[in-house]
Amino acid sequence: MILLNSFEIIGTIAFAISGALAAIEKKLDLFGIIFLAITTSVGGGIFRDIIMGNTPPTAFIDPSACMISIITALIVFFFYEIINKLENIIVVSDALGLGVFTVIGCRTAVLHGANNAFMVIAMGLITGVGGGMLRDVFAKNIPTVLKKEIYALASIIGGLVYYYTHSYFSDIISLFICCAIIFLIRILSVIYNVNLPVPKFNTNNNSV
Repeated sequence: MILLNSFEIIGTIAFAISGALAAIEKKLDLFGIIFLAITTSVGGGIFRDIIMGNTPPTAFIDPSACMISIITALIVFFFYEIINKLENIIVVSDALGLGVFTVIGCRTAVLHGANNAFMVIAMGLITGVGGGMLRDVFAKNIPTVLKKEIYALASIIGGLVYYYTHSYFSDIISLFICCAIIFLIRILSVIYNVNLPVPKFNTNNNSV
């Protein structure tokens, strides 16, 4: 249980960092920075809980994730110049958050009785990308999941791995395997600029 809680804390901090940094890049005030940090870290879980009928969502019952996000946002705010010197910090923290929250979503689905791959993977995907999508929408960016390298696909692959490994390995080992695969796929896709196909034809509308 301690390891599982630590796993969730790491993911919360990672996503809160990416949310806070995105807010600072958009020159939002302190409230905006805290808001995006919280939104990024708990948004996906809220979507998942609502879909699964787990209401009120866990984020509103247990405020620990929100408190961790607030503390993380404040640290990023006051030490931004130091943190910003860390190369690719947003990409790394976002990749880690994606991996952690995908496996948390998959595990939650299994614990609530999901017994088919589609449900487990879908809940993992929603938990993993939901907060980041909200972050990007609030920051007036096209969501990363729709345009950047391999993102949602990494979450789907990780969810598939979790579904087929959790019956054979312990909870912790399955979580680590899934998270590691998602993190590596995401980071490698950024390093080697791997993207899904996009239209090659001219999409400009030249009509008057």
